[in-house]
Amino acid sequence: MAGPAASLRFTVRRKAAELVTPAGPTPRELKRLSDIDDQDGLRFHIPVIQFYRRDASMGGRDPAAVVRDAVARALVHYYPFAGRLRELEGRKLAVDCTGEGVLFIEADSDVRLEHFGDALQPPFPGLEELIFDVPGSSEVLGTPLLLFQVTRLACGGFILAVRLMHTMADAQGLVQFLSAVAELARGAAAPSVRPVWDRELLEARNPPRPGFAHREYDEVPDTKGTIVPLDDMAHRSFFFGAREVAAIRSHLAPGLRKRATTFEVLTGSLWKCRTVALAPDADEVMRMICIVNARGGKQGGASAIPAGYYGNAFAFPVAVSASGDLCANPLSYAVKLVKEAKSEVDVEYMRSVADLMVQRGRPHFTVVRAYLASDVTKAGFGDLDFGWGRPVYGGPAKGGVGAIPGVASFLIPFKNGKGEDGIVIPMCLPGPAMDKFVEEMGKLLRPAVDVPDMFPAMIKSAL
Repeated sequence: MAGPAASLRFTVRRKAAELVTPAGPTPRELKRLSDIDDQDGLRFHIPVIQFYRRDASMGGRDPAAVVRDAVARALVHYYPFAGRLRELEGRKLAVDCTGEGVLFIEADSDVRLEHFGDALQPPFPGLEELIFDVPGSSEVLGTPLLLFQVTRLACGGFILAVRLMHTMADAQGLVQFLSAVAELARGAAAPSVRPVWDRELLEARNPPRPGFAHREYDEVPDTKGTIVPLDDMAHRSFFFGAREVAAIRSHLAPGLRKRATTFEVLTGSLWKCRTVALAPDADEVMRMICIVNARGGKQGGASAIPAGYYGNAFAFPVAVSASGDLCANPLSYAVKLVKEAKSEVDVEYMRSVADLMVQRGRPHFTVVRAYLASDVTKAGFGDLDFGWGRPVYGGPAKGGVGAIPGVASFLIPFKNGKGEDGIVIPMCLPGPAMDKFVEEMGKLLRPAVDVPDMFPAMIKSAL
């Protein structure tokens, strides 16, 4: 659950936003995004946040100056980030590599890192002050593609917040760029990973020929008003360590208990509990959209996504079930559906998505009666070291980001107040539904009685 810092109030004094341009000359050209990049569901800015402690070995160096300088140097290698998006024929997006630069805000706050509490996790108090939305900067076209804010804290630590135009990169692509910034900040002459553009790898074929059903892009009318209402939204985070995950596994059928990944176990249980909490009609079709990255998947010569590729390389495969079946069946039913949906994704699936985008005018993924889960446990936000060591917290700034709040959750690597490693998941639901969700998840966190050997001691609820 959210830590004691939820009621924390503090002041942030910001300097005027400035544009940081590449530190050297860069090509002036128009680069088309891939047909995965420019789909409707990625045309928004996504925030991440990193909290760093004071480090005496840095000798009082100013983190704002260090990061600003490193960003300018990294933009020489990643110069498309310094450009601006334009829309071409057929809603096709391209980046005009103008070298205009990215937004940078330098700030100071009277808050100390310890004031945020032991368990640094979303939702963060005062987030809108830590990643200021510069007026006019959050449009899709013609605005900076990245925004950085470095806020120095009273304790000598600092917070780095970054906002990315999602059409340019996914989580791994952003971490690749920020790793380059971090390496340069620590004194490297050049990034260790060479950036690869190659967006044509994920362009539609001519003529387009989608080879999968892609129910994640079904056109579904919201006849019953079942898109999550935005008023009275409750934001909470839930921690799942080894014991919590084992408790949930105990509710699965024996074969699935061994085969299901942690992502599948957690995603299936979130989907089931959330559906029960929202209480839709039994015949309503519910969708669980999984973010599955195609990097390192089934490779095949020229079709492989190369190392250094920083564009969007993931798909939105979807598990589909009637609400009544999801609520009435054991947990294994939901987990099995998630597992089957995930297994479809490879480079061929990505090509099929690209074909569908061109064929259907770049639609948004379905949000009606849908829930989306994105696993960033391996993205590497927690490894970004700008000279002050690894962050106390690094990753998504909030859950439910994007066009429709409340539809998405992230699985974020996390160490809780007891020092236990696990996964924290921010949730966003209407208030009454959140109470029911907590109740339902509590049932799964009590180990099933038929598998006593898995649990030498009673498990404590993550809630």
